[in-house]
Amino acid sequence: MRKIRYNLLEDDSSVKDVIELVVSQGPKDEPVHILDLDDVVAKHQNWRRKLPRVDPFYAVKCNDDPAIVQTLIALGAGFDCASKAEIELVLQRGGDPSRIIYAHTAKSIDSLVYAKACGINLMTFDGEIELDKINQVHPEASLVLRIRYDSANAQVSLGKKFGCDPEHEAPQLLRYAKSLGLSVVGISFHVGSGNSDHECFYGAIKAAKKLFDYAQSLGFDLRLLDIGGGYPGDHDKPIDPYATTINGALQRFFPLKSNVRVIAEPGTYYVASAVTLIANVQSKRIVRTPQGTVRELMYYLNDGLFGSFDWLNPRKYPPQVIPGNRQLVRSRELFSTTLWGPTCDSTDLILSGMAMEELQIGDFLVFDDMGAYGTVLATNFNGFAKPKVMVYISRRSWEQLELEKRNRRTKRKVH
Repeated sequence: MRKIRYNLLEDDSSVKDVIELVVSQGPKDEPVHILDLDDVVAKHQNWRRKLPRVDPFYAVKCNDDPAIVQTLIALGAGFDCASKAEIELVLQRGGDPSRIIYAHTAKSIDSLVYAKACGINLMTFDGEIELDKINQVHPEASLVLRIRYDSANAQVSLGKKFGCDPEHEAPQLLRYAKSLGLSVVGISFHVGSGNSDHECFYGAIKAAKKLFDYAQSLGFDLRLLDIGGGYPGDHDKPIDPYATTINGALQRFFPLKSNVRVIAEPGTYYVASAVTLIANVQSKRIVRTPQGTVRELMYYLNDGLFGSFDWLNPRKYPPQVIPGNRQLVRSRELFSTTLWGPTCDSTDLILSGMAMEELQIGDFLVFDDMGAYGTVLATNFNGFAKPKVMVYISRRSWEQLELEKRNRRTKRKVH
């Protein structure tokens, strides 16, 4: 953790105190992300309690902040990497190549060469061409067949782009891998990002079991099940229903005596609630009816759709408002409100039609659950600044992570 620039919070301090500190410094052009590593630690501990059989491999694409990656390395998590750059990030931070799954089914030749050189053997495939590439570049790889199993309630259906049909294509691909002499070690699926249906995991795990049985008939000895991502991470969305369904399905189709290792690729779960955004009102427009009454109030913030507010995480609740001028007497009247981002693009819309009290230029808006995807998708479109990330961790969590690191070093020396 010493390589990360972070701020140490004493036990009597909290993220609320940090927010007050940022606000006290006055409005700025750049929005601020408060990254709370204690939240990441708590999420990891919760995962271990609720899903004790499922080894988490964090999906780096969700938020690639080095502080998050290094925290999860210290906690012993694995990593789902989808590119050479993501692999480099994890390895540069001290990650173990054996704790990485190269979970992209359309890999470049160059990245396959790099993965082989780094000792990364676990990787996915979903088509014959991918098998041909792997056979040419990295035939010693341990392969995981990705099948398609989409949740009807997912915001993003990944099966449109990745994953083979489990009934027809998957058996054919297993036979082709066998003919090439490649080693298939498991089955994976991803039900979709922003999934709200925990029960879909039962059907996906059941479908995977059928392919385990078929692979065995071909002479493969499958020992890995990857149940992908699609888990909620907002502070008010518990993982408990997902854990109940998954644990039940594993007990039914992959009991402990099967000796099948189970991993997952959670991203949003780990980081959504770890980031709080502090934005401020930079401009304001009053829209009136022909009779002169206020129809709508429009505000222009220093953050928007090209910054923290990505397309996958629409705002459905009002932010906390911290007045820039706390001495100003304010009306409690509610107005139809639209929040815009700072750019000249009319699609840069945060929310509209929400009833809110009137805001003033210089007011601060605080948004929870901003840790997933916003940072990695942010751009400098129109020259506006990306969010400034301020990393915080409590002394208690910092000491815990240091202890975890020392314990792992000791274990490696023993082995």
